Amino acid sequence: MSANFTRRTFMSAVAAAPAVLASDKSGMKRPVAGSGAHQFEVIHDWGELPKTIRYGNTHGVCVDSHGLVYIHHTVHATSESDDTMVVFDHKGKFVRSWGREFKGGAHGLTLRKEGRDEYLYLCDTKRAIVGKYTLKGEKVWEVGYPEQSPAYKPGDDGKQKKYSPTNLTIAPNGDIYVGDGYGSSYINVYSPKGEWKFTFGGKGKDVGQLDCPHGIAFDGRGAEPRILVADRSNRRFQYFSLDGKHLAFGAQGDVKLPCHFDQYKGMLLVPDLEARVTLMDKENKVLAQLCDDESNTWGKLRKEPRDKFIPGKFVCPHSACFDKDGNIFVVEWVEVGRVTKLRRLA
Repeated sequence: MSANFTRRTFMSAVAAAPAVLASDKSGMKRPVAGSGAHQFEVIHDWGELPKTIRYGNTHGVCVDSHGLVYIHHTVHATSESDDTMVVFDHKGKFVRSWGREFKGGAHGLTLRKEGRDEYLYLCDTKRAIVGKYTLKGEKVWEVGYPEQSPAYKPGDDGKQKKYSPTNLTIAPNGDIYVGDGYGSSYINVYSPKGEWKFTFGGKGKDVGQLDCPHGIAFDGRGAEPRILVADRSNRRFQYFSLDGKHLAFGAQGDVKLPCHFDQYKGMLLVPDLEARVTLMDKENKVLAQLCDDESNTWGKLRKEPRDKFIPGKFVCPHSACFDKDGNIFVVEWVEVGRVTKLRRLA
């Protein structure tokens, strides 16, 4: 029996164990996920939405330097408001909303500090655009179909290749790496001003090829800076140099359908569509798998009413991020939306 197999078997056993319950100040019992140094109180349906807003699929989440939490969602059909961006303070109190132009397409969400200011970079899968915006939704720039890229030239049949960007990351020099996750599985690279520079990847299973590069991150934890891609449909990670050359594969067997990434003090956070969130160390070895539901009903369960969701278990984690204290916010690809705070205990 290999060491990797032993570790994976152990992690599966931990994930399958019954959730521990802890009392909060109101006397209610909440599940506790994880163990040892990685324990979290599970707070489902975090944040007080105004009555005029009903979540659609909750697709993106990030936290700014002031602790404000940004949730990007597609908007439910019964919502009075079409605002797709909802902002809360660190206690879950509603602050503001905006972004009705992203209805139905709200997806990737990245925050970056530039000088004294912070900006949001958003991916819209419906309108097939990527853009830079202020924290209150003012547009700085937007770019659409990467027609400058030779990879997107029409084929012999004259048909245009599909383009639907899912997530992006930003290198230290400001270059922007966009994953065409729902389109043609390329990574398109732009200058800080949104000017196309080059393209790499493309659909496939071989070295350097991708199949639904749904999530992407700049990973500076190693000896050299790298671009980490959640190669979702290939069920693996893939690393590239900043100029788009394949460096390595990773996490085969430790992830199922990885969606995106965040990092905190050397740890890697991986929301996985197949009902769990994984924490990894600097070598991408599993530290914990949180709220894992191995019943494999997520494809059906994600369309059910909220009262069908199992406390302490995830349905379809789509994005996740840390705050400054190491707490985790998770948003899920469920039709009624769900935001969960994992409050760090250890």
